[in-house]
Amino acid sequence: MAINLEKGQRINLEKSSGQKLTRFMVGCNWGALTTTKKVEIVDSEGFLGIGRKTHFENKTEEVDLDIDLSCVMVDDNGQLVDTLYSPLYNKNIYPKFFVKHFPSLPKGKDWSDDKSMFHTPDDTEGDKGGDDGLDNEIITVDLTKVNTKISQMFFFLDIFSPEGVDFKQVPYAAIRMCEYEGTQEDIKRITNVFAQYDVANDPQFSGKNALILGKLYRKDREWKFNAIGDAFDHSDSGMYNSNLCLTIKKILTSYTQ
Repeated sequence: MAINLEKGQRINLEKSSGQKLTRFMVGCNWGALTTTKKVEIVDSEGFLGIGRKTHFENKTEEVDLDIDLSCVMVDDNGQLVDTLYSPLYNKNIYPKFFVKHFPSLPKGKDWSDDKSMFHTPDDTEGDKGGDDGLDNEIITVDLTKVNTKISQMFFFLDIFSPEGVDFKQVPYAAIRMCEYEGTQEDIKRITNVFAQYDVANDPQFSGKNALILGKLYRKDREWKFNAIGDAFDHSDSGMYNSNLCLTIKKILTSYTQ
């Protein structure tokens, strides 16, 4: 049974057989936003527009919600080794905003440099029509391929759009840490859910659009997971929702030691 993670909680990533874990993934599933607005309904057009009768009703619509799952990897000294975030940032956001805050930040990509980590395509909408039970974005890790320089991997979420949305407004958002079968690009089956977060509709996330989930870290030649669960408002004057670059800077300055 999966552990419902709490802030500061640590878990051992072990198979039930006692074998060392080699395949690890973080998946995030979330729902599109629901909005309600008044629309005018025509009851009768009348004659040549004379005597036209209407009334107003509330209409519910689903709006795209773009949440990004990302990861940064650091060495024993807390220095950045690699990053993994959506390459969709590269065209406009990276040169306009990221370079200003963090000139040395690598561009977004699907694979880590050591080919140990893979990021599935960016989901810019969220689930519509209800929870489909599937992860919208996934990062898979082959722990046997991780660069020996890397001692910690931090996983985090940022709300990219629409403007002004925080995690408390998200209909549902669930993050789970699992083992998987198949390849990093083609997961065949989830075999073991180690732990999960439910991060939507929580009062503590009001006004917060960035969330540091937790970290994988090496200890005694084994990988363990530590839940962090800290949320922030990482908007700036140019980006009204979370500036992913600021989340990365926060991790490097406050969480790597």
